[in-house]
Amino acid sequence: MPRRTLTLLTSTLVLIALLCGGVFFTVPYGEMSPGPTVNTLGKSGGKPVLQISGHKTYPTSGNLNMVTVRVTTADYNMNLVEAVYGWLAHDTLVVPHNTLYPQGTTEQESTQQNAEEFSESQESAKVAALTELGIPVKSRIVVSTVVKDSPAEGKLHAGDLIRAVDGTPVKEPTDVAKLVTRHKPGQDVVFTVIPAKAAADAAKAGEEPKGSKKVTMTTEKAPAPDADRAIVGITAGTDHTFPFDINIKLADVGGPSAGLMFSLGLVDKLTPGSLTGGKFIAGTGTIDDKGVVGPIGGIEMKLIAARNAGARYFLTPADNCSAAAADTPSGLTLVKVKTMDGAKKALDEIRTGNTASLSSCSAT
Repeated sequence: MPRRTLTLLTSTLVLIALLCGGVFFTVPYGEMSPGPTVNTLGKSGGKPVLQISGHKTYPTSGNLNMVTVRVTTADYNMNLVEAVYGWLAHDTLVVPHNTLYPQGTTEQESTQQNAEEFSESQESAKVAALTELGIPVKSRIVVSTVVKDSPAEGKLHAGDLIRAVDGTPVKEPTDVAKLVTRHKPGQDVVFTVIPAKAAADAAKAGEEPKGSKKVTMTTEKAPAPDADRAIVGITAGTDHTFPFDINIKLADVGGPSAGLMFSLGLVDKLTPGSLTGGKFIAGTGTIDDKGVVGPIGGIEMKLIAARNAGARYFLTPADNCSAAAADTPSGLTLVKVKTMDGAKKALDEIRTGNTASLSSCSAT
């Protein structure tokens, strides 16, 4: 057999062997790719995404699209060939598996966490939108969760309204932890609360909740490495009472990253005229009750999803700007946003064509 033929045959066999080995050799990575994008001003599953009753709404036009990212499942075992292909492809992102699913997190736990974050983001989006419009929203501090086998188990319950700790009124969820940690582990702390049912009934009736009671608990040590810190085993949160009904309906979506676009969609529906001027705008970002826009994950894939859907402008959280600007799809203009108010002003500039004033993202 000629040497050239033998060399070619040997090289081919080696390549086949490497490919076969790569198929069976798994690597600790997962994959992210562009997911569905939905116009918050439109419909999903035949129903409006943003549903408002009890308050006047106005016609809208254009697009304010929220975007998503698809990720591989927790039990997915990526092989070496798939990893190499993903690294070379432009529309996928290969990342360490524990980035998507922290050590020990199951698919079910991840789904539940995403659902909880999505629900919380909806509440914050409502508050941010109404606050932007000057519409008052009543807020109160409640028990969000109670840890099993903690001092609070059986004494406090999810939904209980927290009035005070050791007689000091609480105004923010963080106030609760600060007041508890004034104690040393093993010392008593006194909560003044209104039981969840009484608080909920009063909220439905539009009345001030009554019937507070004092609950005494003995604090315990926090888990290492914070064993010197006192805890009772609860998470405090904020419960809101809105002046009219707002519902956000979007199935099969999780996480907090659509908060900004939900809030902008609500502002558009609750005010005369169009925020977009008929233009196709997409975006992402968490939002808190005060309207501060926060960073999200998978920004590169979300940009691709937005551009593929037809977006021309993309509202980008300031902390994601550098990564987004490093690989921006052609035809998509990035707009840096830090707050709800700033995002609304950016939409005004896009609508009026005053785009030279837009705050852009840079790769540095």
